[in-house]
Amino acid sequence: MQIGKIVMVAAAVAATAFGCAQKPSTTAAVIEDKVYSVSPDQVQVKTGIVTGEVTEMKVTERVEQGTGRVDTAAKLTGKLKLTNSSTDQTVRMLGGKIIYIDDQGQVIKIEEARTEPALKFPSSFNSGADRLDPGQDATQTLEVDFPAAALKSKKLKEIRLELAYIPSSYKMQTANFNVSIGEPLAGKK
Repeated sequence: MQIGKIVMVAAAVAATAFGCAQKPSTTAAVIEDKVYSVSPDQVQVKTGIVTGEVTEMKVTERVEQGTGRVDTAAKLTGKLKLTNSSTDQTVRMLGGKIIYIDDQGQVIKIEEARTEPALKFPSSFNSGADRLDPGQDATQTLEVDFPAAALKSKKLKEIRLELAYIPSSYKMQTANFNVSIGEPLAGKK
């Protein structure tokens, strides 16, 4: 019996010392946004009959304060406004992509585990969000992956915007037809 009590006392002391003791608190890593300006932060673009404007451009990555470890890889954000500059063609937007070009004229590749920067235009029945009639414009938020290599000073020379769309003839025509109003029919009021 004496041995049993000693074992229980020893177990209680061990549990108190090791298992129940307060552990030193670890502070959660502080994550902060590291924002890179894009100059110019606003540009006009033209691709065939579609003109556009990209505004409010910036690159943001989320890093751990103190260590500099990247928590969320860099993304290019901004606003994209596209306008159908044609007077007689409707445009159906299919998609697009962004390509980053370095100071040597070569494409800067996105890291393997990341998504190629693609633009998608919403299309749903009867909404027409992917369709631009003559003179019509549409604006959408731009948020695409940005290559880490392009964050180096003087490395990025240009950003290329490629758009895919289907133009189709747009005509407004009028049909007239003759009518006349007669006397009220008997018995109907």
